[in-house]
Amino acid sequence: MRFLTDHPVLFGAVSFVVLWAVTWIGATVLHDRRPLDAAGRSDFGVIQAATLTMLGLIIGFTFSMATSRYDQRKAYEEEEANAIGTAYARASLLPAPDTEKLRSLLRAYLDQRIVFYTVREADAVRESDARVARLQAEMWTVVSDAARAQPTPPTALAVMSINDVLNRQGYTQAAWWNRIPLQAWTLMAAIALCSCVLVGYGTQNARTESFMLPALPLVVAIAFLLIADIESPRSGTISITAQNLEALMQSLRAP
Repeated sequence: MRFLTDHPVLFGAVSFVVLWAVTWIGATVLHDRRPLDAAGRSDFGVIQAATLTMLGLIIGFTFSMATSRYDQRKAYEEEEANAIGTAYARASLLPAPDTEKLRSLLRAYLDQRIVFYTVREADAVRESDARVARLQAEMWTVVSDAARAQPTPPTALAVMSINDVLNRQGYTQAAWWNRIPLQAWTLMAAIALCSCVLVGYGTQNARTESFMLPALPLVVAIAFLLIADIESPRSGTISITAQNLEALMQSLRAP
């Protein structure tokens, strides 16, 4: 299922086809084999309403989980840009040779962090992560050597700023790994299947009401598509952009 949730449009299309097929089975096969009588229809209405209510609640909770994760990734992008900008400014607290070296590394590091938000291919992401790890090691070497050579409060501030840059990158990566659990998707899909079966089973005549059968599958499939789109960090159309990091890069390149 993770492959489908990483491709929201495909996930929505597959969801619609499967849910529509299940609804049609409920309206034809189940209804023909065990039709509802007048006495059982009232009890069936209670069960159907409860199931549809549960489906709506689960979709709402899952949508809330997706939006909270999206907001968290967006906030960490802003915090990471602020941390890099602060580290760039505090690099002037180091001796002149170390200042230029650290700022050059920070500019290269900023380029790679922008790449992290723009690439979609797994190989490109791994290459960028490898470059980020190498640049982090080089930046830490510069500030740690300067701190050992000149252990002063200003140097300590520069060390703290680089430490904050490294921490923010770790927080960002953790936020991008924080996805909706597959168990939640499975539970929501199971309730959606039950709801569609019940809607199909409750139809009076599948032939005369056939135009109404795709309504619920379509609505649920659109909800699934929207949740997967927001929740997928790289494959969705609603994605996190490196707006603050790009603005920082422009300010550093300005004369």
